[in-house]
Amino acid sequence: MISTISNLQERDLKHVWHPCSQMKDYEDFPPIVIKSGKGIYLYDENGNRYIDAVSSWWVNLFGHSNERISNALAHQASQLEHVIFANFTHEPAILLSEKLVQLTPEGLNKVFFADNGSSAIEVALKMSFQYHMQKNKPKKKRFLALSDAYHGETLGALSVGGVGLYNEVFQPLLLDTVRAQGPDCFRCPFKDKPERCNAPCLSFVEEKLELLHEEISAIIIEPLIQAAAGMKMYPPVYLKRLKALCLQYDVHLIADEIAVGFGRTGTMFACEQAGITPDFMCLSKGLTGGYLPLSVVLTTDEVYEAFYDDYDTMKAFLHSHSYTGNPLACRVALEVMKIFEEDNIIEEIQAKSAYMKQIASNVFCGLPYVGEYRQTGMVGAIELVRDKVTKEPFPGCDRIGYQIYKIALEKGLLLRPLGNILYFMPPYVMTKDEISLMIERANDAIQEFFAKYK
Repeated sequence: MISTISNLQERDLKHVWHPCSQMKDYEDFPPIVIKSGKGIYLYDENGNRYIDAVSSWWVNLFGHSNERISNALAHQASQLEHVIFANFTHEPAILLSEKLVQLTPEGLNKVFFADNGSSAIEVALKMSFQYHMQKNKPKKKRFLALSDAYHGETLGALSVGGVGLYNEVFQPLLLDTVRAQGPDCFRCPFKDKPERCNAPCLSFVEEKLELLHEEISAIIIEPLIQAAAGMKMYPPVYLKRLKALCLQYDVHLIADEIAVGFGRTGTMFACEQAGITPDFMCLSKGLTGGYLPLSVVLTTDEVYEAFYDDYDTMKAFLHSHSYTGNPLACRVALEVMKIFEEDNIIEEIQAKSAYMKQIASNVFCGLPYVGEYRQTGMVGAIELVRDKVTKEPFPGCDRIGYQIYKIALEKGLLLRPLGNILYFMPPYVMTKDEISLMIERANDAIQEFFAKYK
């Protein structure tokens, strides 16, 4: 039997529960059935083509059905698909670990494998806590996180998240997290500008540390961009000063580079721009170029040594996943690292991001309902506001971003919103002409919506 598009949609809705969705919405707007992808484009069962401007949830770096990555995956699948990672190892994991240590900030010499971003966050939180317990600092049982933070959706990750949409209902189950107001450069309470500020908003974190540092195991942060909060961007000086505070108060720094790593901010890793080495760095998403689930936590020799002893001391880090260090995912990730190195991808990202910023700023900044167009590397965000002068936001119930998203899809553009913020996070293989087309279609969708908006 040949499945029709409507038949597949009906069968999907009969059994599939989609993420980050109110399933009732699917009654009027059923899921689009994607048949194939190539480069920056996705193709549905009806032959419609969509520019994947969000890299399919920020993971696809080098285009769909990338020939190099596909070939690497096929070759590895013919040799070894998986093996237990306790007391066993394999070449792809070893080579990938060596490459990641080489690429990340100096001092991150140990690599722990997991299988998704939330799991990496759980690993870092647990490692930090257990480190302090084994260093005879039993009071350090809490974590400090920023307002509007997002670190994943397992219970530990939700505990350090600050976006109520995701964690509010689960509050009775969550850890007792210390919360500090995070940076908000668009609505800066100090009336400062990112290009000239010295991060006065870090005082909110410093106040908490002065009072509670003996209880705090680690601070967790999304370097340079708070992504799910609406692509809130802030300058590197904030990170630099934050690292100094962590050293001063004997608190670990966990850098959640799951969304912003691997070139997204214009450097291989966001922490590079501040010249800092965190105690833990969590990586996932772009690590495998969108092919397979994989995450890693990199940490220092100092942390590692606190767990290194005879087994009967029970200092070992007893955390595992069935698919830890999966050879297929490791081999794919290794090929992604080779592409970065052999094709000078960071230089290419910097050139394309400068072009994207110039074009997008010219197009969007003059629109009456655009409060700001902001960009860091290959991440651009359009913040829609009711009033450009006061920066008054649209009420959340208006769901303006969602309506524009649906219009953009009709124009062949996948531009998923974050509330009333629309963002670009395209694959790096996008050409300058395709960048212009992406921005043109986004502009058309915004103009079409506001032509009807009352």
